[in-house]
Order: sequence, then structure tokens, then C-alpha cells
Amino acid sequence: MLRGLAFTLACVCLLAISAVAAPTAQYELKHTYALGGEGGWDYLTFDPVGKRMFIPRSTRVDVVDPYKGTVIGSIPNTPGVHGVALAPEFNKGFTSNGRENTVTVFDTRTLAETGRIKIDGTNPTPDAIVYDPASKRVFSFNGRANSATVIDAATSTVVATIPLDGRPEFAAPDGKGMLFVNIEDKGELSVIDARTATVKNTWLLPACKSPTGLGMDQKSRRLFSACADSKNMMIVDADSGNVIATVPIGDFCDAVAFDPVTRLVFAPAFDGTLTIIREDTADKFDVVQTTKTQDSARTMALDTIDHDIYLAAAKYVPATPAPGDTQPRRSMVPGSFVLLVMSARP
Repeated sequence: MLRGLAFTLACVCLLAISAVAAPTAQYELKHTYALGGEGGWDYLTFDPVGKRMFIPRSTRVDVVDPYKGTVIGSIPNTPGVHGVALAPEFNKGFTSNGRENTVTVFDTRTLAETGRIKIDGTNPTPDAIVYDPASKRVFSFNGRANSATVIDAATSTVVATIPLDGRPEFAAPDGKGMLFVNIEDKGELSVIDARTATVKNTWLLPACKSPTGLGMDQKSRRLFSACADSKNMMIVDADSGNVIATVPIGDFCDAVAFDPVTRLVFAPAFDGTLTIIREDTADKFDVVQTTKTQDSARTMALDTIDHDIYLAAAKYVPATPAPGDTQPRRSMVPGSFVLLVMSARP
């Protein structure tokens, strides 16, 4: 009996060791879909209900079949669109139109516009937009107004405006009614009570310059804040604001995603790299892969069904500065816009 017990314990230990030591599947480029078309892009949104990808393209939102790489629909008349928020229980979507200072409301079944909400303020410039399922509210984060506009998703009406400490970037809900948002120009992270529409706390992110992309592990209560100009990611305790770890990533990361099934954090950067970080425990994180994608592939969406990563990119020509122009903008090569699919090797 003792020999049998010892054998059983040895097997359990071996299984535990092998589980810990098991290598993380490596991601590689699976498809490159040439979508073309005019206009830049910003935040990508994957729709797990309709199995579609929403891609903002300056004046419209392209709706793409991510499994075939084809444009299957469009939401027109969205000037300066940055992002799309989906409220599936209401069959509604919301777009943030930065140049018009509006939010378009559309029917997710037909893609038809059903309303247009004016964002108050002097040129507020709505940028990131997020739906919080716990409060059933949409939050439009207004870059130049240093504010968030709160919209009741059921009625499509504005219920509050929240002053913020600085320029907001992306946000992440915790699933319990709290919302976290990066403050880009202050190197901070603000905590919003979605139901009361009030800021509960603002935390400084040391050594974090220009926090942009933000993701969250809702179970372990860890936030993943990408610092675009300092090439690192701050991993933050969502309850205390303490920085748990700092992880190196690529140059100018503009999006972060966390996969709760694989426990991997994804950080794409403008320099054409995708950094993949494994959450071993709530306090231990390791970079398991840095792979080449394509220059400019800084925003992304996670396919929560197949666990693939989708990245948008295009080719650019060098900028030709005009006299006195200290920050000339590069020009996008016409027709070069693509959707990249990164998949884990079987």
C-alpha cells in the first residue's frame, strides 16, 4: 500500500511539473487579407455573436467576415470614427465620431443607423468607446475635453458627463460596474464607478509615458496598461493601484487584449512586433514570444471563439516636411490596407 501511495504521489508530482513546464503555443501569421480601400483606422472590435469584425476607416466602419477576409457591410457617415462599442442585449452598436463630435447608434442586425447623439463641449473629440455590461451604459472618452460621456444603452440618451484628470485613452470594464481608463498625457489610470458616473480614484503609473492600450483579467483583478512612448507594460492591481510588474513591449503599442482561456496578454506595436505575455500567477508574468507582424500594426482584436489575433496594417511612404513643419505625417499607400490573422501553431 505504501509503494502504491508513493507511486501515485510521484505521478501527481510529474503531472504538476509537466503542466508548469509545458511550453506556450507559438503564434504565427495565418492569413493576410487585402482589404484595401481609403482611410486610416483605429480600434478593431470583434463581435462574437455575429462573428464579425468592425473596423473604423475614417468616414465609415467596415464590417468584415474575419474568417474569409471579405467586407460584408458598412456603417457610413461616421466622420473621424475611432471605435465601436457593442451592446448585444439591445442589438445596438455605437461609434465614436471624432471629427463630428457625435456617437452613431446602429442596429447590429441590419447595420442601419437608428440615432445620432451629440457630445457636448467645445470640440470634445470622442475617441475610445466602451460598453459596460454591468451598468448597461456606453462610455465615450473625449480626448480634447478630458471627459467621458455616459450613454444609457437601452434609451440611447446621455445621462452624465464625467470630468477626468487629463486626456483619456482606452478603457476596460471589470464586469462588476467599475471601469478603468488610461490618462494618456498624465501617465495615470483612473477608476470610474459606472453606475454613479463618478471617478473613485486616479493612480500614477510610474515610468509609464503615454498609457494607451488597456486590457484586464477580471478574475485575477489585473490591469495591463501599455505605455506607448516608453516601450513597456505596467501590470496593475485593480483594487489597490499597485504596480505588480513591468514588462518590455514594442514601440508605440496602441491596444492590449487578455485571453482568459489561454491566460495570454497580447500587445501589438507600430514597429511591427507582437509581444505575448503569459500570466503564470496573479503576480508572475513572463514574455513568452515576440514575433514580427507588419509595420503599423498597432491595434488589434481578439477572437474569443478561436483565440486568434487580428491586426490592421498598411504601407506608408516617408513624410515630406513642409517649411516649418516639425511633425510631418507619413502618407498611407493607396490600397495597401490589410487584416493580419495571427494563430497559435497546433
